[in-house]
Amino acid sequence: MRNNVLIADDDERIREIVKLYLEADGLVIFEASNGKQVLDLVRNHSIDLILLDLMMPELDGWTVCKILRKETQIPIIMLTAKGEENDRVLGFDLGADDYVVKPFSARELAARVKAVLRRLDVEQINEHMIVYPGLKINRIRREVEVNGTLVKLTTKEFDLLLCLVQDPGHIYSRDQLLNLVWDYDYCGDSRTVDTHVNRLRSKLDEQAGYSDFIQTVRGVGYKFELNGHSAKV
Repeated sequence: MRNNVLIADDDERIREIVKLYLEADGLVIFEASNGKQVLDLVRNHSIDLILLDLMMPELDGWTVCKILRKETQIPIIMLTAKGEENDRVLGFDLGADDYVVKPFSARELAARVKAVLRRLDVEQINEHMIVYPGLKINRIRREVEVNGTLVKLTTKEFDLLLCLVQDPGHIYSRDQLLNLVWDYDYCGDSRTVDTHVNRLRSKLDEQAGYSDFIQTVRGVGYKFELNGHSAKV
């Protein structure tokens, strides 16, 4: 398992509580109390996941997330007292992979962290590709290529696309996608799925009009429709 987690929060009590739970799971913990420390630690250490508070001194979490997404695809779980929908959407727009509103359960947060790290702990050696006309997905490198151009996806966007394309035509409900992609019993709003689907469509459409392949099934959920194309898995 990937085991280096950075807890970034200016509240020392929160860092200590979360640290206790994560260290009990055998994870190595780094700590930061402001945005500049986050950037320094990420640039100088091997960090596998970041728990990022939004309201921090020197550089806030929004700014840090925006900078990091230009440099790395390390999964980011945002920690914040702000729970409004606009704040969640902005976090996802900046590249966050998940969003936890304070006060939160440290046990639930630890479960989310473990779920993300399990997904990133790839032990296979050989590359496995999913290939459609104009679309290539490398499951090991976690790369998506559309018409020869790499498309930058967040961890959750990639996992969502991978889930859909591996079973073309299958209709997934929002709750099923939450369980399969987020890998835990999600207690939040299922609109999280809608937000990620819309972002994924937008990114794929920028390259090759692939947004049409992710179709909405009204009243049910989503499916990946081949439209006559075949894939090599």
